[in-house]
Amino acid sequence: MLNTQILTIQIDPILKRNAEMVFKQLGLSASQAVNLFYQQVQLHQSLPFESKEIPNETTIKALNDAEAGEGARFDSTDKLFEDLGIK
Repeated sequence: MLNTQILTIQIDPILKRNAEMVFKQLGLSASQAVNLFYQQVQLHQSLPFESKEIPNETTIKALNDAEAGEGARFDSTDKLFEDLGIK
């Protein structure tokens, strides 16, 4: 038998049930599915799917300002860093 470790997690019971129904259709146990996920993380050195963050109000305003051509503009990164107090 392979050397293994036990993984204990907390998960919403409805999410668990729904996911395990999908695993069953794929012929996988929950343990096999988790192992596949971990193997993909190891292979890609990141999450094996696109992960997007929901922008906060500050980010949304900055994106809208940039789209509208508003906000500060700088001729160089040096001037940007100077404005930000980074140097």
